[in-house]
Amino acid sequence: MKERIASAKGKALSTEPPEFPVTLFQDAIQRTLPHRYPFLLVDRVTEFIPGQRIAATKHFSANDEAGRGFAPGAPMVPTGIVLEMVTQLGAILVLERPEMAGKVAMILQIPSARLLAPVEPGDTLRVEAEVIKIGQVFGELRGAAYRRGELVAEGQMRFAIADAAAVGLGNRS
Repeated sequence: MKERIASAKGKALSTEPPEFPVTLFQDAIQRTLPHRYPFLLVDRVTEFIPGQRIAATKHFSANDEAGRGFAPGAPMVPTGIVLEMVTQLGAILVLERPEMAGKVAMILQIPSARLLAPVEPGDTLRVEAEVIKIGQVFGELRGAAYRRGELVAEGQMRFAIADAAAVGLGNRS
């Protein structure tokens, strides 16, 4: 049986049932990414087509370090944190494939990124990333973050895939 899943561009993608769970919780996310609290910025993966597209949620609570911002009395999630959240989701998309065992993704360039609306403590974002192109050692992703359906941030990133042990992260398999 084939699933029909709508992409960000509105086209339906037809896929065989995924080999991986469609929903990934913290244990699976932490097996894929080297990040840990307070800098692990993906709460739960809600949609996943390996090597193609991924979506997740992140809730910024009043207690999150990220939500305290840099202006006392006016808490706001810094733009860099919102962009890092999108790149972490992209890393899960790229690395959660069997051939990526023991690998890590590293950002090479962010050719475009923009924050369209401030993100504040209490906001829950839906984050999406999709592959533009991917090879054995380099790739490019597009990502976006939404609050209640409103686009709040978007961008594109280029990355390299490296052996985790070679960059000092040990075996990530």
